[in-house]
Amino acid sequence: MFDIKSFFKREVEKKLMDVEDYIFMPERIEMALEGGELNCVLNSDGRVDIFYSKQGVTEVSSASRKHPFTAFETELYHGVYDDVIHALVKEVNKIIDGSSKYFHRSKILPSTASLPVRPTPSNEL
Repeated sequence: MFDIKSFFKREVEKKLMDVEDYIFMPERIEMALEGGELNCVLNSDGRVDIFYSKQGVTEVSSASRKHPFTAFETELYHGVYDDVIHALVKEVNKIIDGSSKYFHRSKILPSTASLPVRPTPSNEL
């Protein structure tokens, strides 16, 4: 048998949980993490941008807001975005631990000759 009450309830819940219909107050949370800096930004459109920087290397990822009725800080403390943060930290550490077969710290790159300085042209005829 068709239950009209549960159908309407599901439709209302679906409409309420659509993140695109909300405007959020932008928030930014910063913290030190594993020798680097983690910045989590909640944008007004519900997109969450996560930045991780360590030793001059920065990696960025975005996620959509998971629970629009929960405070952003609470979502972070409950580990909602931990998978994204873990992937960022792993990628930054992979870049830092890697090395190039072309560039080495012990090799000094030759400096190029400086460009000659020309005096400014005068308006002489």
